[in-house]
Amino acid sequence: MIVVNSTEFATHQEKYFNLALDEQVFVKKGENTFIVTKVPEKKLLKPDADFYRAISMEELRAGIHEDLKTFFASKK
Repeated sequence: MIVVNSTEFATHQEKYFNLALDEQVFVKKGENTFIVTKVPEKKLLKPDADFYRAISMEELRAGIHEDLKTFFASKK
């Protein structure tokens, strides 16, 4: 386990990312502490059916625009 401050981490990121391959690296910034650690490949999620059914940002924006138009039209 290694604990460093955020300035040290920012200055020597590559060093601490390499160390994080074998052990946990804790980065302190003020009152907060962050953990830099390697995540095993098997823990990463793969896209599933829900991901592929998701709407695009443009579709979301168009839907919100229509909802807002309907909302404000009903307030007149």
